[in-house]
Amino acid sequence: MIETSTETLTVVVEREVPYPAEKIWRALTQPHLIEEWLMKNDFRPDRGHRFNLTADWGAVDCQVQAVEPNKSLCYKWDTKDLKSVVTWTLTPTGAGTRLRMEQAGFRPDQQPYYQGATVGWPRFLSALEQVLDRLD
Repeated sequence: MIETSTETLTVVVEREVPYPAEKIWRALTQPHLIEEWLMKNDFRPDRGHRFNLTADWGAVDCQVQAVEPNKSLCYKWDTKDLKSVVTWTLTPTGAGTRLRMEQAGFRPDQQPYYQGATVGWPRFLSALEQVLDRLD
């Protein structure tokens, strides 16, 4: 008997950053800032808004699922073969904010996408931190 797993994989990256949630929120929701650390986009932090993230390798079709200003942001992240959900959570700490990014929905047969996200998201978050360092 062959069993197929319906369990999905998730990539989680967490960092504590020395900035208030409001500053991080700006970098997560303002298109010109998103472009600096992630990709070109037509993002708006409105529930239901459909937007695209574009790079030289292609595009990601997205749709905002939930918005709680300065606290959490969730959107669908769909490519031709990958249907996933990205959730950002901002939690104030004594030294700044705990920034948590979770991308859920990688099927077991999508190891290349999963591995790409495992390598890519820490890079994107490092670029995000560089944007935050420059932001007033």
